[in-house]
Amino acid sequence: MHEVVAIVRRKDCVRIYILHAMRTVIQRVTRAAVHVDGTCVGRIDHGLLALVGITHDDTMQEVTWMAEKLLSLRIFPDDDGKMNRSVVDTNGGLLLVSQFTLYGNLRKGTRPSFIEAARPEVAQPLFDALVAACTSLANGAVPIQQGIFGAMMQVELINDGPVTVILERHAREASAE
Repeated sequence: MHEVVAIVRRKDCVRIYILHAMRTVIQRVTRAAVHVDGTCVGRIDHGLLALVGITHDDTMQEVTWMAEKLLSLRIFPDDDGKMNRSVVDTNGGLLLVSQFTLYGNLRKGTRPSFIEAARPEVAQPLFDALVAACTSLANGAVPIQQGIFGAMMQVELINDGPVTVILERHAREASAE
């Protein structure tokens, strides 16, 4: 859900400052796989599983930021057991899975509303761009795998730690008149 930060009223318009966010749930895993219709379409050994939610106003700016962050997150242990290494440093893999349900809103009732999730025609190109950006930035150092956008997927994983973090990329200002 967008978080309204401030509302500024002027004589002829209202300016609303809103935090928009590409939302990603990242899990450190010892292995993960995604299946569609009983067929494995993506698999990694140790590394990161990223469940990716895209909202209406996300752009390539959020995609680039998220790709850089995914590859540089220091959530793997160093020799002293401190979270100080990235997926690149540990020769891990990255499995990206599109998940619009990260924008499920349950404020009213018991059936989630997904109105904050971007429609497929907006979300799919951005998800594909995220996969491409991660692949380009990794430059072969990290195997990048993905689910199938819009498919009913079964995701299996073994969470390592467990370590789970949520990343959101806040952006822009919106105006209402």
